[in-house]
Amino acid sequence: MQLTQEHDALRTTVKNFVDNEMDPFVEEWENAGIAPLHSLFKKMGDLGLLGIHKPEAFGGSGLDYSYNLVFAEELGRAYGGSLPMAIGVQTDMATPALARFGSDELKREFLAPAVAGEMVACIGVSEPGAGSDVAGLKTTAKSDGDDYVINGSKMWITNATQADWICLLANTTEGNVHTNKSLIVVPLDTPGIEISKPLNKLGMRASDTGQIFFNDVRVPKRHCIGEENKGFTMQMMQFQEERMYAAASAHKGMERMIQNTIEWCKERHTFGQPVLNNQVVHFRLAELQTEVEALRALTWRACQQHVNGEDATYLASMAKLKSGRLWREVTDSCLQYWGGMGFMWDNPIARAYRDTRILSIAGGSDEMMLGIVAKHMDIFPKRR
Repeated sequence: MQLTQEHDALRTTVKNFVDNEMDPFVEEWENAGIAPLHSLFKKMGDLGLLGIHKPEAFGGSGLDYSYNLVFAEELGRAYGGSLPMAIGVQTDMATPALARFGSDELKREFLAPAVAGEMVACIGVSEPGAGSDVAGLKTTAKSDGDDYVINGSKMWITNATQADWICLLANTTEGNVHTNKSLIVVPLDTPGIEISKPLNKLGMRASDTGQIFFNDVRVPKRHCIGEENKGFTMQMMQFQEERMYAAASAHKGMERMIQNTIEWCKERHTFGQPVLNNQVVHFRLAELQTEVEALRALTWRACQQHVNGEDATYLASMAKLKSGRLWREVTDSCLQYWGGMGFMWDNPIARAYRDTRILSIAGGSDEMMLGIVAKHMDIFPKRR
């Protein structure tokens, strides 16, 4: 894609935000196990960063998705994955379906405040027994007059303890698992909702991730996004922006880890010469940078399809798969070259090693991405 001066200006704004409002506080938030999303999101909302590709009528900039990919790339520079993930939940996971299919009333009530940074949102798909298998979720939203009555639970919910509302995928009827689900906006202060304490995770330590329980939670049917029982299809569409966001946020983050490792290997000497002088080291770093460039090209190809209104599922799934696997390669190789310093808990490369492992699990596991790619290649075995 040909990027413009407007893309470059946005990139500069996001870079400055990361440098001034995120990186200086990463250690504090990591130690606290939580980042102050309401104050952080309000600053982002004031800069117009939470509604880049959302409708202008509801506070967004109305730009195409290529601008949001620039946004994701620069956020990925942050010295920790927790905040880019939390922000991505707001911009690319909880709100795309609402912006695309929600009623004007629902968008005024929930989308506009999310774009302004006045509300924090989360996405409720995964359950204790249904992660990548979205069709297998058990949470129900049964009809009762003009309301839904919701029962069930959602697991591994990013932003859970601070969110004002959840974009919830639930079974609204019986029958076919692909045509019985709806996306529903549920305010999290509604009676009957219980939110766990933040879960104790391997990585993404500054992100509050929790389990949410729904016990006879009553919300009006007007909170349904778009047409009832079309939620599975809407969520699959929503996943594509999530997966492109995940891939794009890896580009600059991996480059930063590679560059930091280069600088360290210039300074660190073994056997009378810099570690970087060893062919096994500089060749490996060159190879990793080549892989990052290949991922960038793939991600932007997927974005171009998406902007053109084409189905980007095939390339977006490839990019998501590649980003998770490449992060593991980059962090493992770079950590090795840092030696004992790489094994220290507060080293950015050690944090990246922990944080990015989730990318091959969340948002569709590597195995799910391979299945999608195989289906598009028409080599996935047919069900008997």
